[in-house]
Amino acid sequence: MKAVVCDGVGANLRFATDHPEPVIPAGGTLIEVTACGVCHSDLHVVDGDFPSPLPMVLGHEVTGVHDRLGAVMLYAPWGCRTCAQCADGLEQICPDATEAGLFADGGYAQRMAVPDEAYLAPLDGLDPFDAAPLACGGLTAYRAVDHGLDVLRARSTGRGEPPRAMVIGAGGLGQYAIRYIRALTDAEVVAVDLDPAKQANALEVGAHASCGPDDDPGDADVVLDFLGAESTLALAASSVRRRGLVAVAGLFGGRIPFGLGAVPHEAHFLSSFWGSRAQMDELLDLARREPAVVGSVEVLGLSEAQRAHERLRAGDVRSRLVLNPAN
Repeated sequence: MKAVVCDGVGANLRFATDHPEPVIPAGGTLIEVTACGVCHSDLHVVDGDFPSPLPMVLGHEVTGVHDRLGAVMLYAPWGCRTCAQCADGLEQICPDATEAGLFADGGYAQRMAVPDEAYLAPLDGLDPFDAAPLACGGLTAYRAVDHGLDVLRARSTGRGEPPRAMVIGAGGLGQYAIRYIRALTDAEVVAVDLDPAKQANALEVGAHASCGPDDDPGDADVVLDFLGAESTLALAASSVRRRGLVAVAGLFGGRIPFGLGAVPHEAHFLSSFWGSRAQMDELLDLARREPAVVGSVEVLGLSEAQRAHERLRAGDVRSRLVLNPAN
């Protein structure tokens, strides 16, 4: 079958037309891949930022066809199913999780094996190419937003300042977050990004205001940081209102001081990682009700995966990139 393989850290991706067929594990199943999104986490695998077992087929934003369920989306974090996190339905933070495309063969291929049918969510009418990036980029943003929904909704029914949300990083995940906040709350949304083009994009997808990090974005009840650098975390800490919430989903590795008096009183700070299997169903339901939250994609052939990575590194993308294994 056709597949794209990462052979080693720093290597160019290899497009193969004779890659071995996937081996279905006991109790597992197979899907024919329809589309696979190209995600920054794929670049982290190539760069050696994760201890991924190489060579490996990349790709974790996968939609496909299952012989019983029909058109489906893959839930890529596969937990141990015995720990406390898995018992709570949070396989994405299981300490022994295996993520497809990051630590096991993924969806840059015509077919892939899945350990359990339960990891497949029916698309029920959603376009498989448009929807593919929801599996990681969209789901990660959804969980980050979900952490702050109660805060924003409580503010909207209370007294004082109207609800306000700040999205730091107006790239792909940030733009999803803006759409979700607008669809699910009546909060004002301000986006913060270094790039004027992304500031403009943020306004196009629903932000009420956008600015650079050196401007004054004001304060907010909920601050979502999709970069996670020291400077963006510092901005989040200085901008969140008392009893507000900061959720960081970016991987830049920043750190800030924390303690009584170091941050606004009783503000909540947390990391947010991927999303749960139940939240994937919630997100797909939202996408069916509110098609505008899905966003646009650019479809490339599977053989163009290396070029897709190069464009993603260079920032030469306006929409999410999706690979089509049929081409």
